[in-house]
Amino acid sequence: MIMPVIAGNPLPFPQQGGLDPSRTALLVIDMQRDFCAENGYMHRLGVDLTRLRQPVEPIGRVLRAARRCGLAVCHTREGYAPDLSDLQPWKVGGAANEAIGSTGPLGRALVRGEEGWNIIDELAPFPGEDVFDKASYGVFATTGIGADFQARDIRAAILVGLTTDCCVTSTLREALDRGIECMVVEDCTAAANQRRHDAAIDLIRASGGVFGTLAGSDDVIEALETAH
Repeated sequence: MIMPVIAGNPLPFPQQGGLDPSRTALLVIDMQRDFCAENGYMHRLGVDLTRLRQPVEPIGRVLRAARRCGLAVCHTREGYAPDLSDLQPWKVGGAANEAIGSTGPLGRALVRGEEGWNIIDELAPFPGEDVFDKASYGVFATTGIGADFQARDIRAAILVGLTTDCCVTSTLREALDRGIECMVVEDCTAAANQRRHDAAIDLIRASGGVFGTLAGSDDVIEALETAH
């Protein structure tokens, strides 16, 4: 079996041997309409959708490569119960057209089952791919993904999605705390503004590997195409 290493920054990935598809997951984080589609939650907050949609195309390419080489592909969705009973108190409030649970063209913002809560068509999960529905920023806090990874002996994860400064880095730190080696694909992430995206990326790059490592989509795809 060919087990390549991705040339990451500040460290190559993975550190423990080469990239083993049977023990590596691709985490596609919160690529939902509410975060990157017209009239979704973020758009209604006044966020530039062009910025949030920049990762869609490179994520699609990484996703296709991951499927071809047999990585465990996992999707996450942030969302809350219709009665908002699982919404953390500090997330409640804001203007009527901005608050979680408020009604808009895509239904109630970030409420499970609403149109805006769904993953965008371009990155829709394939049958058999796991979708973890979380009432939290990080996916490990409120789902069974940790037990699932342990049962499947997943030891490394490649992270893509939205947003860099919130759910991506929250999931990154949760995974690292559980002994899962992580790589964030820089051009497959975005934040509501460039400054916050850059700060999150710079923290990973400047920390010597304690917050995982970084790569670009082309390097990740090249490695995945040779991992078989």
